[in-house]
This record gives sequence, C-alpha cells and structure tokens, in this order.
Amino acid sequence: MKLTSATVHALQLPFVEAFRHSASERTFSDSVIVCLRDDAGQEGFGEGVPRPYVTGETQDVVLDHLARNLLPPLLGRDLADIDALEDADRMIPSVAISGTRSDNASRCAVELALLDLSFKRQTASLAKVLPATSSRVRYSGVITSGSHEKALATARQMRVVGFRHIKVKVGYPDDVERMTALRALFGPNVSMRVDANGAWTEHRALEVLSSLAPLNIEVAEQPLPHGDLDAWARLKSKSPIPLMADESLVTIEDARHLIDKNATDFFNLRISKNGGLARTVALARLGRAHGIRLQIGAQVGETAILSAAGRHLAAYLDGVEFVEGSYGSLLLTEDVTREQVRFGHKGEAGLLTAPGLGITVLEERLRKYATRSIEVKA
Repeated sequence: MKLTSATVHALQLPFVEAFRHSASERTFSDSVIVCLRDDAGQEGFGEGVPRPYVTGETQDVVLDHLARNLLPPLLGRDLADIDALEDADRMIPSVAISGTRSDNASRCAVELALLDLSFKRQTASLAKVLPATSSRVRYSGVITSGSHEKALATARQMRVVGFRHIKVKVGYPDDVERMTALRALFGPNVSMRVDANGAWTEHRALEVLSSLAPLNIEVAEQPLPHGDLDAWARLKSKSPIPLMADESLVTIEDARHLIDKNATDFFNLRISKNGGLARTVALARLGRAHGIRLQIGAQVGETAILSAAGRHLAAYLDGVEFVEGSYGSLLLTEDVTREQVRFGHKGEAGLLTAPGLGITVLEERLRKYATRSIEVKA
C-alpha cells in the first residue's frame, strides 16, 4: 500500500440545539476530518476534535500540524497492511506542538484514517483487532447545563427513551436542587452521575458532593481543574462519591501521575483526547492494572467517524461501566455518513461489521460543511 495524497477538512457543522457545560457552550461541530488515499484509489477517514482547554489544540493548530508535520512523512511510503493498533500509532511521527499539552486530536485523525484505509483494503472490519466482547453497546444520556425547567424537560424525554444511565452537567449554584429534582423524576433505579468540567474549588466540591451523596450518585467527573493532584487526592480521600478524571487525563504520563497520587477512581477515556485507539486502549489497560474503573466518553459534536471508532472500542473493552456518544443526528443537523451511527431505544446500539470503521463517508457533506480544506500530496 502506497499512500499518495490526503485531504484535511475543518468542519463547522451546526447542532440541532446548543450544548452547554461550565467550561464551554457549543452550537456546531468543529471536527477536523482526514481523508487518506492509496495508489489503488481506496480512501480511509479519520476524525479529531480539538479542544483548547483539554489538549491545547485549536482547529487551525490541528490543520497546520497535519499539513506540515504528520501527513507529509506518510505520503509516498509503501506501507504494509496494519495488523495491530500499535502499527498505525507507530507510523505517525512524534512531533510536539509548542504551547500545547499534546497533539492528540491531530494524531487521532491520522490514526483512524490509517486504520480505516488498511482494513478496507483487507476487506475486514476493525473488529479484527478490536474483537467484540459484547453484542450491543448501551449509551448514557447527557443533560447539559441550562435552566432548571429545560433540564427537567430533557430528563422526561430521556425517561421515555428508556435510558438506564444519565450524566448531568453541574458546576452551578443550584446543583443540589437540580439533582434532587432529577433523582425524583428518574426514580431510584436509573444510574446517575455528575460532571463539573473542573468548575469547583476543593472546598466547594466536597460541600456539593456531600450534599449529593444521599441521592445515590455513582461518580463525579472532573470535579476540580486540571493540575493540582494533591487537591484531587485530598478530595478523593474525603468524598462520599467516587471521582473520575477527564480533562486531567490526556496522556499516559497523566495517567501515571493520577495513579501515583491515588487521585481518582475512574478514567474517562476519549479517543480524540487520548490520541487515537491504540493509546486509549493502553490507558485502559494501565488503569485496570491499578484498579481504576472505566468510562468511554465522547467529544461533543463528533461525527459518525469518531462515533464508529467509539462503538468498536466500547464493544471490545469488557467491564466498562459507562459509555457516551453516538448522538449523530440527535445533535447534528446532518451527519457525514450514509449510515446512522446513533443509539436507539434505551440508548442501545448494535455492532458495526462492514470493512474499516464500518461506515461510508459522504464526501459531498464534508465539502458542504468545510470552512477550510487542505490538499497534501506526496
């Protein structure tokens, strides 16, 4: 296989409605899509979602990094078929971006495109290297920040859908009141967790979590900002609710520091945030070896490309307690694939079995929503 060219698209794909949390409000997808082509005309697609407050990458930074550093060394090379996730990860150059925590969103887009292309060439599903341990994936519902009335209206819709796991964005003065009302609406048999996106101080976090404990909250995601792991460790030792690291978990070094400090109970794994499937699986294995529990998260606004990768990962990793993502056209006004890669009743979704990631990308939709596109040739 010789890679001959690549196209990179920066998307601005509108949401059906705004998605809000304490760190950001989004009204459109700002994904970066990579299309790789080989000498036989086969194409593979990957996606990264830059988040300045997570990895430090912006859309412009990712486009420049891909066009200058990551893609040119791959083009023109003869590449054997990929037989393991690590093969794709090793092909991608290691080039740091000044002023960022990592280039993980950039790497993820290239890695997924390589995997999609290689397994399409082999007429094999990505499940060849991520064999499923379950036949279905069950996703969580997520209630964004907003008015008390809107949260309850969203919760009623989710109750009708039959979600068994719910996450609620918190970090506001009415957190306890809101969660009390939502627990009353859902009843005792629905699993509920909260996500503060780093909005609390150590004192405020302990105060709120102590007040929420009677509501049987499963876990508190990113209660504190990234950085002070001593504060995380103190909070973990006192909190009546387990803690989950998200923005604090970007690299394998972050994971080791969290483990060394005994600072978290859960890892929230997100494929774009963590640099692709190979590095995300490595984080999962490291966490499990140290008794860390797992959630597979998603980037808000990801298209079906990342959702497909997340579906394969969620079906492969057994014992994952919560899974997020696959909103598709429930959030995006239009997705970029022929197939609907979204959950259904009760948040459940089946496996993807077609070659590559298991999806058919509609390039006319990429062009439709691209604000900037770059061609890179050998």
